[in-house]
Amino acid sequence: MTTTGPAAGFTIPDPPSDAAMGACVHCGLCLPHCPTFRELRVETASPRGRLHLMRALGEGRVEATDTFVEHMSLCLDCRACEAACPTGVKYGYLMEATRAEIQARRPRTGFAKVLGWLVFKQLFPYPERLALFAGFLRAYQRTGLQQLVRATGLLKRLPGKLDEAEALLPRISSRFFEPKGSVPPRGALRKRVAFFAGCIMRVAFAETNRATVRVLSRAGCQVDMPEEQICCGALHIHSGEREQAKDFARKNIAAFEQSDAEWVVVNAAGCGAALKEYGELLEHDPVWAERAQAFSARVRDFSEAMAALPQEGAPPALNAKVVYQDACHLLHAQRVHQQPRDVLTSIVGVNLVEMRDGDRCCGSAGIYNLTEPEMAERLGANKVENVDQTGADVVVSANPGCLIQLRAGLEKRGSKTKAVHLADFLDAASRD
Repeated sequence: MTTTGPAAGFTIPDPPSDAAMGACVHCGLCLPHCPTFRELRVETASPRGRLHLMRALGEGRVEATDTFVEHMSLCLDCRACEAACPTGVKYGYLMEATRAEIQARRPRTGFAKVLGWLVFKQLFPYPERLALFAGFLRAYQRTGLQQLVRATGLLKRLPGKLDEAEALLPRISSRFFEPKGSVPPRGALRKRVAFFAGCIMRVAFAETNRATVRVLSRAGCQVDMPEEQICCGALHIHSGEREQAKDFARKNIAAFEQSDAEWVVVNAAGCGAALKEYGELLEHDPVWAERAQAFSARVRDFSEAMAALPQEGAPPALNAKVVYQDACHLLHAQRVHQQPRDVLTSIVGVNLVEMRDGDRCCGSAGIYNLTEPEMAERLGANKVENVDQTGADVVVSANPGCLIQLRAGLEKRGSKTKAVHLADFLDAASRD
């Protein structure tokens, strides 16, 4: 029997309700939308199967065994099933709570423990440390050391998955992006916005952040950039580190409350989904719940902002055949589909085409391509094949993880198609 109380088998501070756990009616409409079920064709690799296991854990009928953890770890948390569900099962929320429960019962070991300690505890909470670490990576890439290490095959002889992680290392920016102060609008003021700069975006996509600010300024926005903002916590939420993510949320809410901007604009889909769900993350916090709801209501993806602020005067122009790659946490979690396409088709000379299975995950999914490299490789290969079949000059996306995955896959395939962020593409089309 389903009750409205918390699932009894969960021990985390904010367990999902028993009603939320029991909302699935097992209709199976989610199955064809699940990337892992499409690849493996087994129930335990499907949302329906995983929900059955989550409920069993909540009712104390199963333990968080190695097999249980494997089934949960293989999920990309892309939330394509959530968008297809006729009964509104909050799959993403339930998966994130289940991973938090797993982390509480079974802390990571081995390579996963080292990676988690480095990413979650030492780098992402501290922008200055992340910048220092990125500086070392930049030197590794620019001094010839990277080519030497790859030529010797050294990483393949070390424990863990260092060679696979190194292959996905994005090109570190020459100059990092530091949010600070405000940028005035070019021309008359149309909107005051605040910009969320992200973590990876600051050090590996710094030029994309600068392009985002330039495009917003050209559209008549004053762009505030609160200096105290930190990591959004998306990777932590997806990996079961919910309490640390709550701490990040409180700090970001306080930072952006210093600006009375109407919108908080973000150019990374994963970050945007996390920011829009701060209200849900902190719903049981009596001090922060209302402030979190107010903050989340202000958040807009870059494409949403630009679609609502159409170009005034001469339209941007750039001749190119373009295919748009929907980031899962923009399409399925935020339900943003049409706005980026409207922005692209507003550019004179753009021929926008669609790819086969465009709504399927590319396999990046945060650090999934590091923790589940085999499945990530399969999904990534499918994606770049579909991109290549369109014959597009450019594939545009709005998430750093997607761009890293696409660039690695396109390079491996020998494709001439370039993977570009929407802000960079629009900036190039709008050069003064």
